[in-house]
Amino acid sequence: MSNPLKKLAGQTAIYGLGSILPRIINYLFALALTFIFKIPADLASNTLFYSFISFVNIIFTYGMETAFFNFSSKTDEKDKVYSTGLISIFTSTFVFTLILCLFSQNLAELSGFPANQNYVIWCALIVGTDALMALPFARLRINNNAKRFAILKVLNVTIYLLVSIFYLVFAKNAYESGEDSFLAHCYDPQVGVGYAFLAQLVANVFSLLLLAKEFTGFAYVFDKELWKQLFKYAWPLLFLGLAGMINETFDRIILEYLLPEDIAKTELGIYGACYKIAILMTIFITAFRYAAEPFFFSQAADKNSKKVYALVMKYFVIFCSFLFLATMMNIELVQFVIYKEYRAGIAVAPILLIANLFLGVYFNLSIWYKLTGQTKYGAVVTIIGAIITLAINFAFIGKYSYMACAWATLVAYGSMMVISYFLGQKHFPVKYNLRSMFFFFFVAVGFYFISLTYNSLSSIVIKLVLNNLFVLLFAWLFYKLEFSNLKNVKTVGLNDKNE
Repeated sequence: MSNPLKKLAGQTAIYGLGSILPRIINYLFALALTFIFKIPADLASNTLFYSFISFVNIIFTYGMETAFFNFSSKTDEKDKVYSTGLISIFTSTFVFTLILCLFSQNLAELSGFPANQNYVIWCALIVGTDALMALPFARLRINNNAKRFAILKVLNVTIYLLVSIFYLVFAKNAYESGEDSFLAHCYDPQVGVGYAFLAQLVANVFSLLLLAKEFTGFAYVFDKELWKQLFKYAWPLLFLGLAGMINETFDRIILEYLLPEDIAKTELGIYGACYKIAILMTIFITAFRYAAEPFFFSQAADKNSKKVYALVMKYFVIFCSFLFLATMMNIELVQFVIYKEYRAGIAVAPILLIANLFLGVYFNLSIWYKLTGQTKYGAVVTIIGAIITLAINFAFIGKYSYMACAWATLVAYGSMMVISYFLGQKHFPVKYNLRSMFFFFFVAVGFYFISLTYNSLSSIVIKLVLNNLFVLLFAWLFYKLEFSNLKNVKTVGLNDKNE
């Protein structure tokens, strides 16, 4: 029999090309922006509006993507499910985008950037085109067309990068050098970092054209009764998604409003840049989620599915613990990916790395309510996390600035993880290997705290050597304790000795 972990790993690798590579490029370019716009306040709008984009994206798709996965896996009329969901998304996207564009000036003033109405319009169109692509990309995933998915995602970020570089590197440099050339006239300093939004919009339009095949080849049918079932399943996911975005991005939205005006944009720019230090953890979790959701649904009918979920969770936690350790043991080098003016916020890195690990564990745990159709529980858990996030941020941002945001993220994701675990054990019990997961997590965290004891060493080289000995020791422990189990998994975890 085939090894389900190898299948998931293979799918994660291919989806990684489609999600990891673009995100790496996106993150690296976002970090490069700190060298292009060397004053943190200049990047505040970029951080703020991308936070809005993430938040509004949830409203535009309202859980329809996951509903499509769920209903498509249970029926032979997949085209009817796809068509009904697609028509629903088309209609709502047109209405939502029109509303945002009509009130773009009001929204620009509300965001604190009244002179940049164009930012709001571009961002509205970005969200609209993202929504139109959501179900076509989901269809590629459920049909295991991972290669096409990956190619289209890579092309999207390539176009985004090329357009961004044209405006923010070549045209900007020509303008600031005082040239009287075509390039210089292409750059408007009033737009500034907003060219990144324009670049993303161009990339999305191009991707929609390449996805044309996914909008044809089937009959457009809107089944009202089916839509009601889809929406009934999806609406709790909308609130879950909104609450999730409060946890993930709302701190950057409210940071500017809760700090004194003279430092707000600078602090927002610093936090936005340092948030990206958790790049490896974030990227891996994103690639894993793309591959895992359809994988989990496909395994649901298998009698050994719970053993698969337990195995996936164990190795997920171990690998994320390794990523945490590898990043923090090399933070002396990692910090150079952002301009020196932004490094004041580097202390948020370990907090956000662990927070993202907890989020990944929560995603693994969340499969129980998605499989059982009890999505209301997921909404409740995430709303609890959102309440925690808001409470800590409103209580402590004024005093501790972005450090309060980081700790709020950690506490919220940790609470969601714990609550979801106990609810899952009640409604959909899975025998997770807590011993192995706790061992490797606390070893990674313990090694990090040990490294702090010699942090005052003047030699960066010596610190890096000592730190990476801990990374190698962690890898050795995995090899001795788990590698043989992983290698010998043939049939859904039956050979997992530590189970």
